[in-house]
Amino acid sequence: MSNRLTWFKSSYSDSQGGDCIEVALDWRKSTYSDNLDAACVEVATCPGTVHVRDSKLGETSPAFAVAGTAWTLFLGGVTA
Repeated sequence: MSNRLTWFKSSYSDSQGGDCIEVALDWRKSTYSDNLDAACVEVATCPGTVHVRDSKLGETSPAFAVAGTAWTLFLGGVTA
């Protein structure tokens, strides 16, 4: 897992580089992942959104985002 934040430019920033804001995702490895980095998942939470990626690929991993409510339902189903 990377200890660095993943920064990206806000979609509200202009293309000229002015009036920009960057936001960062703080990735955390799942507590259910093993210590050998095999079958690991990382998540980064934002207000209302949870981002998910494969920790084996780190910053190059494709990631997807789901609504916080959907993530809560998913976790409820997994733990049931």
